[in-house]
Amino acid sequence: MSLYRTIKTFDNFPCSHRQWQHEGNCKFIHGYSRSFSITFGCSGLTKSGFGVDFGELTEIKTWLSHWFDHTMLINEDEPERALFEQMHEKKIIDLRVLPNVSMEKTAEFVFSFVDPWIRKKANDRAFVLQVECRENNKNAGIYLAIERT
Repeated sequence: MSLYRTIKTFDNFPCSHRQWQHEGNCKFIHGYSRSFSITFGCSGLTKSGFGVDFGELTEIKTWLSHWFDHTMLINEDEPERALFEQMHEKKIIDLRVLPNVSMEKTAEFVFSFVDPWIRKKANDRAFVLQVECRENNKNAGIYLAIERT
C-alpha cells in the first residue's frame, strides 16, 4: 500500500494563555501568535492527484479561529476559572477552556477534532499523522497519531 503525506499549515492565531502550575513566568498571562501544521496521511490520491484538497479545509480553519483567534486560553483545572469566566461575561476576554494549554496538549486537542473530521470527509482515505502546535518560531509541541494506540 502506498502512503502519501500532505501538510497544511494554518498560522497567525493570536491568543493568550497561562500555565497556572508553572513555577516560572508561564504562570502569568502571556500571548503568542500560534500556528498549526497538520500532516495528513493518505492511502490514495483524489482524481485531481491530491492527498488532501486544501480548498476543502475551510471548516478546520473556522474551527481553529473559534478556539485560537484573539482568545484567552486556560486549563480546565484553572483555580481562577470563575474570575476568567467573569471577564468573559464582561467581554474583557474571549475565553476558551482546554484540557491543558501546553503546545503538546493543544496539538492533541487539534488532532482530536481534525482526525475524525478528515476521515469522514475522505471516507477513511485520509487521516492525521501528526499535528504541530507552534507558539513562536522557537517553541513547538507535536502530537503523533502513533502515540494514540
